[in-house]
Amino acid sequence: METDHNQGGVHGCYRTLRALLNWWEDEYEPENWRNPIRKVKWPKVSSEQLPPVDWEIVKITVETCRKSTIASRDRALMLFLVDTGCRAGEALSLDINGYNPITGAVAVGKGKDGKATGVYVGRKTCRAIRKYLKQRATDGPLWQTVHGTRLSYDGLRAIITRRAKLASVEPPSLRSFRRLFALACLRNGMDLRRLQELMDHSTLHLLQRYTQLTDSDLQAAHHEASPVDRGW
Repeated sequence: METDHNQGGVHGCYRTLRALLNWWEDEYEPENWRNPIRKVKWPKVSSEQLPPVDWEIVKITVETCRKSTIASRDRALMLFLVDTGCRAGEALSLDINGYNPITGAVAVGKGKDGKATGVYVGRKTCRAIRKYLKQRATDGPLWQTVHGTRLSYDGLRAIITRRAKLASVEPPSLRSFRRLFALACLRNGMDLRRLQELMDHSTLHLLQRYTQLTDSDLQAAHHEASPVDRGW
């Protein structure tokens, strides 16, 4: 079980604790009690963009999934993570009845703000999920263990680690699949507002950090095609 948090996680824990202590102070107005959170500075959050998992790593890792029900599940699950941008917890909480195999729509329940959210998968991911579902019971959790129980967060990490070792690559983090989804969507022409809805972000602040990477794409493209550099 992980006990540490990245800077974003620390910032989120601070906001939660701060809200609780401020509520306690306002609600009960305790005598001779000073709110300790007032002496704690807001934790810093780096603006540096953490990298997504590399496409080539995803491809060779997915290629290790062959000829078994478990392999079909692992293949479908990895493609699902890349194709939806779901948080790991959202993906693992899904039931089969929350997935529409015809439209590719996936009901991921309630997001951080409590609103119902939905994502989608493309044709190739739909085919991978359909192949997996043909080999198991047709109800219950969408992602199951070999015993038919819901796959856990640790179980998902173990799958990614095992497949990465079979592919002879370093295991990517679960969140890096979500980053790949965001960056790939931007590179493929999706606008920030639509991406914001799919990723269930309340603001554009986090998504705008991905534009740093797409700007580098533009710089590289110009470097290769500069009219003056290539035509002078």
